[in-house]
Amino acid sequence: MSDTNVDEKEMSAEEKAMMEEWGAMAGDDSSEGDSAGGDDMAAAMGAEGSARILNQDEIDSLLGFDDDLSGGAETSGVMALINSAMVNYERLPMLDIVFDRMVRLMSTTLRNLTSDNVEVSLDNVSTVRFGDYMNSIPLPAMLSVFKAEEWDNHGLMVTDSALIYSVVDVLLGGRKGTPAIRVEGRPYTTIETKLVERMVQVSLSDLSSAFDPLSPVSFNLDRMETNPRFATISQSGNACVLARLRVDMGDRGGRIEIVIPYATLEPIRELLLQMFMGEKFGRDSIWETHLTKELYQTEIQLQAILGETTIPLRDMLNWKVGTKVLFNTRTEDELELRCGHFPMFRGPVGQKQDGIAVRIEKYITPKMDDGE
Repeated sequence: MSDTNVDEKEMSAEEKAMMEEWGAMAGDDSSEGDSAGGDDMAAAMGAEGSARILNQDEIDSLLGFDDDLSGGAETSGVMALINSAMVNYERLPMLDIVFDRMVRLMSTTLRNLTSDNVEVSLDNVSTVRFGDYMNSIPLPAMLSVFKAEEWDNHGLMVTDSALIYSVVDVLLGGRKGTPAIRVEGRPYTTIETKLVERMVQVSLSDLSSAFDPLSPVSFNLDRMETNPRFATISQSGNACVLARLRVDMGDRGGRIEIVIPYATLEPIRELLLQMFMGEKFGRDSIWETHLTKELYQTEIQLQAILGETTIPLRDMLNWKVGTKVLFNTRTEDELELRCGHFPMFRGPVGQKQDGIAVRIEKYITPKMDDGE
């Protein structure tokens, strides 16, 4: 025991000497005002020991779980590095226009469905990982899996409990001005599921109409689930577009959330990258009409190819006046008409008013180059 105490005293003395040496080096490099701070730091480090242990606040800040940043500020730490690979939805600017169009359409269709004053608003459009979103869904909720037929992929529409009971109350003749009664702790009945399914089908029809100016697509309801595990349509790490919509029906209402994986939007990715619808940028129809008229009046020369053959150069040099060149073309064969080097038409040959005539019967489709 005595030897151990002696070693601890010697180690502590060595550590103190090392800390004093560090403090002296810091004091030489810094100004006189900083030298006092360096001595205090060295003394503090000597008191705490050579091993620096992070407290809980520093660990949370390093991992990106700081409470000060949870209120909507930018993510920091390790979570910022993880989310740096996330695709930003702002790279697809046409999505804002699509969802704005959907909001306007839903406001009208839900008013016709419920015969009530319905207001639909778009809260925000963001990018999330599919697994993180599925773990954050507040239950109970109703998850509607829909399929984009033309894109051959799926999406997800989540209806929260407040909107479910509000729609059921409105469609079954509940009184206006009274909040919907929420019954927790039991599964949704068949009547409730059917009423919500009707609303979901109407919403999916509006979503299809919102995408029509870009690309015609049909969103069809595949199934409805209440357990998020049975509504998995993508890998947990895949990026998805999340649109949060608020539906207000007087004192009642709730939220609808639409999740579309980026893999589903890949077929129309080029269209979603546009800044404006169609990106015409001031189309000049007058100039286009004038150019079209001038092109129609352009004169071109067509050549009728009576026949083609390959002859060695030495034989052609031996030609004289009166030499006959034989072709394999027969009178019943169709001749080819060319404009320059490009084949245009085919047709039989005949005679009209002491001249050779070709009747156009076939159009030759131009061949595309391999690089095009």
